Amino acid sequence: MSNSLLEGVVAEVKEPCSLPMLSVDMENKENGSVGVKNSMENGRPPDPADWAVMDVVNYFRTAGFEEQASAFQEQEIDGKSLLLMTRNDVLTGLQLKLGPALKIYEYHVKPLQTKHLKNNSS
Repeated sequence: MSNSLLEGVVAEVKEPCSLPMLSVDMENKENGSVGVKNSMENGRPPDPADWAVMDVVNYFRTAGFEEQASAFQEQEIDGKSLLLMTRNDVLTGLQLKLGPALKIYEYHVKPLQTKHLKNNSS
């Protein structure tokens, strides 16, 4: 690889990312999961059923699943789809590594589903 070509590649990598940073209140829980306090401050509607695909992606990025978040975008998972996901969907349908997939389902998808059902059953 020539020096000028290599410098062009390095220059591209060094440019800052244009994605807006989200301010998120994170709290560590005893079970090792990280809770993301969900509010309009995070740029998402409070009800996951109203989330767009990028809201879902940003939720998982801010929850510490940067690498896995893109799978939700590739599969076009919006909030309504997220709330319909089964354990099997997360473990196999997103083609994620098993460890992160288990954490995503148990500590994020399942609690979001439970909270949504609880808030909308009254």
